[in-house]
Amino acid sequence: MITAKRSNETRDVTLVEAVNMALHRAMADDENVVVLGEDIATNGGVFRATVGLKEAFGFKRVMDTPLAENLIAGTAIGMATQGLKPVAEFQFMGFIYAGMEQIVSHAARMRNRTRGRLHCPLVFRAPFGGGIHAPEHHSESTEALFAHIPGLRVVIPSSPQRAYGLLLAAIRNPDPVIFLEPKRIYRAVTQSVEDNGEALPLDTCFTLREGDDVTLITWGACVMETLQAADKLAEQGVSCEVIDIATVSLLDRETLLCSVAKTGRAVIIHEACRNGGVGAEVAASIAEAAFLDLQAPVVRVTGYDTVMPYYRNEQYYLPQVEDIVTAVEQVIAL
Repeated sequence: MITAKRSNETRDVTLVEAVNMALHRAMADDENVVVLGEDIATNGGVFRATVGLKEAFGFKRVMDTPLAENLIAGTAIGMATQGLKPVAEFQFMGFIYAGMEQIVSHAARMRNRTRGRLHCPLVFRAPFGGGIHAPEHHSESTEALFAHIPGLRVVIPSSPQRAYGLLLAAIRNPDPVIFLEPKRIYRAVTQSVEDNGEALPLDTCFTLREGDDVTLITWGACVMETLQAADKLAEQGVSCEVIDIATVSLLDRETLLCSVAKTGRAVIIHEACRNGGVGAEVAASIAEAAFLDLQAPVVRVTGYDTVMPYYRNEQYYLPQVEDIVTAVEQVIAL
């Protein structure tokens, strides 16, 4: 197999470039890591997340597949059970449902079904979420579907640094990981990322900002609006603690409960629809374990219980900075 050495270079990169950097690093460090998906080899992927991999590692490790998501998922599972570490891309999250039978019935259950004889070290990558004026089936935020399945981890980076470290951790994890990349912020910001091969911990929330008055809990692209709202609220004298969940399953409840115990208030922000969303699980966890710490009800700022609208109405569906500020003002007033 072709391998390519990597130096510990530090560069200012976007989130999608950090994904590409992590894939290069993982494949250079471990010849069992392979990449497959639609248009990911010759074209470098629809968002160019896999550009340069085929040239660096060859067609045996970077494979274009037919337009068949069920095949992509099943092939990746077979590879994983036989010693490889596949990273399979679904071109958009809206196309992942054709592979659900393989993901839910086989990838998630492999370790349990074989009593530990086989395991499934693979990553399913998918760009997800709205905000890029995409057509139908390209803007879903259905992370809660996968968070409900035992045996799956669901990881959502919100910055270039976390995309690099969390993707490396996902690839090295011995069990399947759904790695959802918020395409709305693929190129929104740049960060300095050192290509040092160091992974970030899974199943861990990241506290992005310390505060005393209210805990803002979010993940993915909504981290951007949440931090902007925290800045506006600071001008009003409201001190916000901002937590990026990052791994929505398995959920790091301890970090969330410790924060709520300190602030006494919680606002949860996500762009997925409200009904049955991950935010409901977070709210229930707080109510069960931190009810006596609360000074106000937990509030959610979410998308609507409708299909994601076409691009002209996306801004009405996605949570805005003003929506978050208003929600915080309401809980502070109670």
